[in-house]
Amino acid sequence: MDLRRVDLNLLVSLDALLRERHVTLAAKRMSVSQPAMSSSLARLRKLLDDPLLVRAGRQLVLTSFAEGLREPLRNILENIDLTLTARPHFDPLVDERTFTIAASDYITLVLLRQVVSRLSAVASGVRLHVQPVLIDYVEHLRQDTIDLIVLPLEVAEDVDDMSRSTLFIDRFVCAADANHPKDLNGITTELFSQLPYIAYRVNGGPSNIDKQLDDLGVARSIEMTTESFLIAPFMLNGTSFIAMLHERLAKEVQDVAGIRLYEPPVPVQPITQTLFWHPRRTEDPAHRWLRELIVDVAQSLETEPPATEDAAGGAGF
Repeated sequence: MDLRRVDLNLLVSLDALLRERHVTLAAKRMSVSQPAMSSSLARLRKLLDDPLLVRAGRQLVLTSFAEGLREPLRNILENIDLTLTARPHFDPLVDERTFTIAASDYITLVLLRQVVSRLSAVASGVRLHVQPVLIDYVEHLRQDTIDLIVLPLEVAEDVDDMSRSTLFIDRFVCAADANHPKDLNGITTELFSQLPYIAYRVNGGPSNIDKQLDDLGVARSIEMTTESFLIAPFMLNGTSFIAMLHERLAKEVQDVAGIRLYEPPVPVQPITQTLFWHPRRTEDPAHRWLRELIVDVAQSLETEPPATEDAAGGAGF
């Protein structure tokens, strides 16, 4: 194929079609008319000698050839974009940039809140858009719909080809109303299993801590589930519920939520909060600057003193 005779704008249309798998949606993404996108699809089919999109019932699906084009084409367009827009350096004092980060509400409160505070002081032109971690988070990294994602390394999947930095390690603690009717110091697995329990659901499945408890054979009397890490500690006050919380989150809200923290009834593994990004972004000066700032803030969390034993409560803290 002689690239000199190819309209490279077609590659942008092809990328939209491969992303959306729908002519009308691809046209909307490109801000062109549906007939114009249909014309582009016809030209692409002729150019590449492949139908690219074929009908399966009421939907259009990608051919195997088109499926194989998705990642290479995204890389090509991204490299073109970086070549044309990249600057040799990034000046946080004057440059502007908006980054999209996928993170849980727990990470947003414990880490990103401090990141935003730091940005307001040193880079007022840098803004963060924080969104939930969706089940197809790796695909979002590959398609550049998000710049960074924060996930526990222990639950991250399909990230072998992604770049990463360790942020901090967090452990789990048991939490309950500060005036819980039961003595929860040195709580046994038997008592833990009897008390009403708040469980987490993450993208429709059990959380890391609940998987651990299942593997350890620790029964729970689950009477409430939530998909928000942040809401659970605020559901404990005035009830007999218990929950397993990330220690950093629990310490952050302990006083305002009116809760007390205890050692778990069984040893559970901590989690390693990790920053992930697509390798194509590694050398982007602004991206690198923000990553380094996030890591620096996370390391400051690691230097905080550990939870101490409550002098009056034994195992509580």
